[in-house]
This record gives sequence, C-alpha cells and structure tokens, in this order.
Amino acid sequence: MTTPQPPGADRSAWRRLGLTGRGGVAAGAAAAVIGVVIALIVALTSGGHRSKVAATPASTATPTRTATSSTPTKAKPAPKAKLVNPLTGGPLSDNQVVAVKIDDTAAGRPLVGIDKADIVYVLQVEGGLTRLLAIYNSVLPTVEPVRSTRVGDPEIALQYGPIDYVASGGSAGELAPLDRSSLREDINDRGGPGFGRDASRPEPYNLSADLAAIAGRLKGPTGKSVGLVWSSRLVNPGSRPGAAVRTIVGGTPVAFDWSASMHRYARLIDGAVQHAADAATIATPNVIVQFCRVTPYPEDIDSAGNPAMVTTTIGSGKVSVFRDGRRIDGTWSRSSVHDGTHLSDVHGNPIALAPGGAWFVMVAVGTPLE
Repeated sequence: MTTPQPPGADRSAWRRLGLTGRGGVAAGAAAAVIGVVIALIVALTSGGHRSKVAATPASTATPTRTATSSTPTKAKPAPKAKLVNPLTGGPLSDNQVVAVKIDDTAAGRPLVGIDKADIVYVLQVEGGLTRLLAIYNSVLPTVEPVRSTRVGDPEIALQYGPIDYVASGGSAGELAPLDRSSLREDINDRGGPGFGRDASRPEPYNLSADLAAIAGRLKGPTGKSVGLVWSSRLVNPGSRPGAAVRTIVGGTPVAFDWSASMHRYARLIDGAVQHAADAATIATPNVIVQFCRVTPYPEDIDSAGNPAMVTTTIGSGKVSVFRDGRRIDGTWSRSSVHDGTHLSDVHGNPIALAPGGAWFVMVAVGTPLE
C-alpha cells in the first residue's frame, strides 16, 4: 500500500523522511511522526492555559532585534573641540608671533600699535625706568617707538617658541644673549626691511616697525601654548575686590582701573587714562602682577652709571591676577626657558584669565601692591 501524500507535495522531501514507498516500515514511520505532532498540539492547548506567544498570530508578531544582531550600530561622532588662540583665548590666528621692544617713557608717547598687542610685559630697565615687551599675533600692525633690546628679553620671549624678535639695537652685552638664542631677530641697526623713521618725533623715539612686513620675511612660527588658561567666567573661588591696581616697577608707578563699561582695566599714568596714537584706550581684560627676582646686569651701564636690570622669569613666586574687577592671589611657576608660565590659585588650580589678552606687570619681590 502506498502512503498517501498531500497534493502538490515535493515527493523527494517525503522520501527523505521515509514517508513514501511500500511496506510497513514507511507506514510505521509516518504514524510515529503524526503521533509526535499530535502530542505537541495537545501539550500546548491542554490544562486551560494558553501560551501568549502561541496565541499571537504569526502575521502580527513584531520582530525583535537581539544583541547578537549582525547589523552594526553606528557610534555618534565625538564633538570637535573648539580651538582657541592660546595667547588670547579668542579666535585662532594664522599670523606669526612677534615680540617687540617698545619705549615706555613720556618722550615716546603716544605709543603706536600698543593697543593691538595680545600680551604686554612691563619691565624695569636702568635708572628705575620701564620698557615694554609686547607680543603680537592676532594683528601685526606698525608699532612705534621701537627701542633697544635688554638681556632678559630672550628668556621671556622663548616661552613662545623661536619667534620673531624686533628691537632697534643694543649694546654688545645686551645683544650677546639674544644672538645665542633661537629667536629670529630683526634688529634695525643690522639692516632689513620693515623699519622707518617718523619725522614728527626726535630720535631715538621715532623708529617704527611694520610687523607684517617683518614677519613675512622671517617666517617665524604661529602661536603655541604658553601655559595660560582662559575662561569667559570667573571660575576660581576665593577672589576679592580688585577694581584698582597700584604698584611700582623700579621707580615707575604702574596703575590700572577697572572699567565696567569696557569690561577691561584701563592703564593710568599720573591719574590719566592712557590712549594709543589712534586714540584707542590702552586697556586689557587681565592685569597680572608677577613678583620676580630683579638684579643688576653689570655688562650694561648707562652714561649716568646706572646698571641695566634683569628680571628672572624662570622659577616660581607670588602672583596676583586681576580680572572682572576681582583679584585672585596665587603663585606662578616656570620650569625652563622653553616652558610657559603657569598661574595657580591658593588651592593649586589654574587661574583662568578672561579672553582678550593680558598685561604682565613684572615687579621685584617685596614690592607693595594695593
């Protein structure tokens, strides 16, 4: 007897199951398979309990993706870090970094281009006078009056890298450390384009320097981190009122007053707010009073017998940072000539400066600060 087959069924499939052909073996196998199917149906439907899975029509079942799914999951790209200028906390600049030695006496005022500097150092020279070392990167203007180099300038400038350094000249003793350094120097009395003389001023207070022309010729590096941290908010705890800065560098009083309208500290001399030659107020978001060791330099003595003074900027000491009309006291540290200057509060946290640049007032240890 031939085992009955369903209409349209694949005969080969039934043969593989042993359900086709003649004889009792095939019939027995068919009966066994049918018995197993019946038993499964009874087990699923008996006892008054229905499986929720079995009760759900297959056509309405929602497929579930398991953890072993072969479909890869795309990770969200990490947000790009916002790049800022390490010298200002503002937009990056493709300009090179240029340091310029600038006059800081009444004979040299009004200063040209000082309001465009990113960072300015007020430094003692000879006879209690001061000169400025201005660092430019965001803008490369024409500056005036450019003055002669001093022995401590390379130590300060090298934390910015082998940058361009501009000065009018200098004595042999002052030029020697500069010549030994990796700074790309451009000294007027050695020739080179970019310098000019202002006929409306007397020498030596009339030397100008076109920084864009000088930087384009020397091809120095762009800005790198010098250890400064920037934040638009005052994040350091423990600050106190600091709307006025009053101290002295050598024999020269240095003063700044906080202006809420400008959100900057304006520089004062003899009580008057200072302006650059373009009438812009000379002001900065941050005033950093850095206490350093200041010593005579016997290799350079002026005609009155006054030695030049050297400000040591490697090591550590006290610092007071003024921003947002507040004062934050702490320490500064710098490990080597190529390391930046790190400012820390009394808790050891970095002192965050307000974006927009800074003036460093380099005073001798023990100098009063109001």
